[in-house]
Amino acid sequence: MAPPTPHLAVRGSDGTFLLCGPPSCQESAAFQRDERQGKYMTFSSDGSLFGWCNGSHVIQVSTGDLVKSFDLPKTTALEFSPLNKVLATWQQYTKTQDNPQGEANLQLLDLQTGACIKAFYQKKVTGWCPSWADDESITVRNVNNELHFFENNNFETIANKLHLQKVSEFALSPGSQPSKIAVYVPGSKGAPSFVRLYQYPNFGGPTSALANKSFFKADKVSMLWNKKATAVLVTASTEVDKTGASYYGEQTLHYVATNGESAVVQLPKNGPIYDVSWNPNSSEFCVVYGFMPAKATVFNHKCESVFDFGTGPRNVAFYSPQGHILVLAGFGNLRGQMEVWDVKKYKQVSKPQAEDTTHFSWCPDGEHIVTSTCSPRLRVSNGFKIWHYTGTVLYKHETPSNKELWEVLWQPFPSGTFPEKEVKYQASPSELGSTEAKPAQAYRPPALRNKPQTASSKLHEEEPPQNMKPGAAGEKQMSKAALKNQKRREAKKAAKQVQVLLVFASKLKAIDELKEQQAAGKVMQKNQVL
Repeated sequence: MAPPTPHLAVRGSDGTFLLCGPPSCQESAAFQRDERQGKYMTFSSDGSLFGWCNGSHVIQVSTGDLVKSFDLPKTTALEFSPLNKVLATWQQYTKTQDNPQGEANLQLLDLQTGACIKAFYQKKVTGWCPSWADDESITVRNVNNELHFFENNNFETIANKLHLQKVSEFALSPGSQPSKIAVYVPGSKGAPSFVRLYQYPNFGGPTSALANKSFFKADKVSMLWNKKATAVLVTASTEVDKTGASYYGEQTLHYVATNGESAVVQLPKNGPIYDVSWNPNSSEFCVVYGFMPAKATVFNHKCESVFDFGTGPRNVAFYSPQGHILVLAGFGNLRGQMEVWDVKKYKQVSKPQAEDTTHFSWCPDGEHIVTSTCSPRLRVSNGFKIWHYTGTVLYKHETPSNKELWEVLWQPFPSGTFPEKEVKYQASPSELGSTEAKPAQAYRPPALRNKPQTASSKLHEEEPPQNMKPGAAGEKQMSKAALKNQKRREAKKAAKQVQVLLVFASKLKAIDELKEQQAAGKVMQKNQVL
């Protein structure tokens, strides 16, 4: 039996609709386009249901049949529980003189009967949706820095609480029982911040924790479980880098495992951590980090380097759903260069370019990707492209100049629906062709642009991938001492680069001031005349 064809949901100023694709990408005949401007859309985790906000509607994707429609015109977000028993909806919290307490704005709705199971007060949209275990046996909410646990969708009784001093973040593990939970408590009064892992419902004191990792220099964290729920990657960030070396603040990456092991992931280049991504096989992860051009490295569960991709204009990493392909890309303020890698052979497949991209995601089939330019991030040149990973564009949609594109979203499928296929290196045929990335040019200050480029005039050295370095076949892993020395050299080099730019900027400022004085009629000395 042939695998199903994934849908792509599209939401914009001209309504919400579904495309049947790829590669044909025709508008779904089963779903009649809603031409009203929708505020939100989502699929259920198995992809069978699709919901969108215009009063909150839910349909069967395969047939287009309406499952439920709710009279909730103010709803701005909705999510399905993992087994599609509950629909969670959120609307902006408001209060009036007549109702100073306001109305409970988070509703949990029974998808079979349409009845409201429970309504909660949830003032912030950040983290608004409760977290369910995959079998819906437990549900978790953060209420006033305390975690409340409910069992089997019974929201009238709090089955358990996790009491810690002001839990600010939590992440519930994916997969089967027993459920595990990672919690973050920020430091205070000289005490360090910490992340702890627990197995539900064993919360009885510090000794009940599966693992504990404490650290300083953390204003906030992000926590990412691997698919098998055996380890969490914790990116700790400060808002300000007190050394002055980075505009992005300071980040560190920590590995915490359910067997009690923990470690700081040693990154051999100084600078920000842009992205961290687990391979779906749960045995390795990719980190994009360091001052531009950024490095990308794959690490194993011992936090040892498996493969070093060298440096390049990149700030994100995306594994395919099957884990056999990795895309490194530079979006946002970079030019949209993508590097597609076969991660079993560590061989580059293609290097397409998608300028002005604000969103990237893999199709569940592991063959196709979508890149889009959406408002409000960018209000011009809105549209999206569907690609084959070999670099060819299969479908292109350009939003009219008087319209806006807000979001595109692939229909998900249960794990195992699309088996892994052998990686192709020859570009797939397409009438739209491909967009090969142009060779990236290193930034050069204006004063150096008309002069021959020498080794000393480079602001940074381009570093090739590990398998393209001289003597790559016999290279061994760096020792901790060698890594430390390399980081020290990188920091020294970065400081010199910053100093050069500061001196250059001060000279430009002085020239501008002289020009203003000259234009104002001030008599200038001979060496000041421009």
